[in-house]
Amino acid sequence: MTRAFVADSSVGLAWVHPAQATDLTRGLLQDVESGALVHVAVLWPLEIANALLVAVRRKLVTDAQRKAALALLPALNVIIDSEGPLLAWTTISDLAATHNLSVYDACYLELALRNTLPLASRDEPLRAAAKKAGVELL
Repeated sequence: MTRAFVADSSVGLAWVHPAQATDLTRGLLQDVESGALVHVAVLWPLEIANALLVAVRRKLVTDAQRKAALALLPALNVIIDSEGPLLAWTTISDLAATHNLSVYDACYLELALRNTLPLASRDEPLRAAAKKAGVELL
């Protein structure tokens, strides 16, 4: 079992949107349900809430499914990072520029680096940047 890790919104969304789930994300959710701590960037809840709303608008999920998903996520062992926003103009922006990432994705990379935690992401550019930066990938 993974004890603690950083998860980006692609993983969080996969936990609540069945069409996005993979063997990896299902295993990580089991780890979280067994007590693993998930560290996330401050924008993680916003990204997931928005993705679920877009899924409703595209008729990929119902509004009831969206509401159920939004009720599930706060019940997990999620630690929302409070330091990241203070680093937006420095470390995070520099990581985004260095690795050709969005500032949003660089938040997750910076969080993993700062806390020496593995990163869980389904986003290939973020995974490539993490590998290049020496971050363990799940």
